[in-house]
Amino acid sequence: MNIIIYIYIFLIGIAFGSFFTLAVYRIPRGEDITHTRSYCPHCNHKLSFWDMIPLFSYIFLRGKCRYCKKKIRPRYFILELCSGLVFVLFALSIKLGIQTLNISIISYFIFGLLYIAGLFIMSGIDNEKVQIQSEIILYLVIVESIYIIYLCIVENANIYRYVIYLVLLVILTTINTVYYKKKLKNNYTIDCLILLTLMLMFTYEYCSILTVIFTLLAIAIKLLIDKIQEKRAKYVKKTKKKEIPAGFYLCVTNIITLIATNFMIFYR
Repeated sequence: MNIIIYIYIFLIGIAFGSFFTLAVYRIPRGEDITHTRSYCPHCNHKLSFWDMIPLFSYIFLRGKCRYCKKKIRPRYFILELCSGLVFVLFALSIKLGIQTLNISIISYFIFGLLYIAGLFIMSGIDNEKVQIQSEIILYLVIVESIYIIYLCIVENANIYRYVIYLVLLVILTTINTVYYKKKLKNNYTIDCLILLTLMLMFTYEYCSILTVIFTLLAIAIKLLIDKIQEKRAKYVKKTKKKEIPAGFYLCVTNIITLIATNFMIFYR
């Protein structure tokens, strides 16, 4: 029975992954993500149901648009697959099953997936645009606020911990607002700190500490690889170096550490 549950979770995950790819493409462009029908980014042809089946449409169409025959970026397939796997791993990490179902597990599972969904979209946008999207920050604030209210009312959680992080969040948001009024753009560093504060609110403190450590390690490795590639290249064009998408690394490492720490907590 549990196998059937996990198959359903995987299917839900890849369906969410399909939505993530749409959101990552449209949100930075200010396009609608709920009512406008999906279309090919090359020929703008509206896609049919058979063109939008997560994973399978990409395989059957051999990674090409049915209408213009242009190649579809493999990131769509990869993101859908990763989403399905992460959803399953998250369920496994909290020992979700028929025998363990209760209101606490179900609520944590639902809010956890909503939280992970926000990180997926955030990481995708930041990886391409090096930009922390304010709409996703607002989404995470709403999701976490509802979850905190539930924890405090139903499970009698310690509210003081969340009050501290909420105050910190308000301070950082105020600073960012003042900066925006002066520079007409958000401060990327403050945006990352706001994102990290939201991670602290939802995950365990040591999970967030590990997130920061692994993020710094991942960035260091990326910079080292780039440096080695530059030295090996015979001719290197002098181009403006791309900014490091710190938000992308924060989101990816936070998802990984959240699942890993869940395994340690629920299986000890």
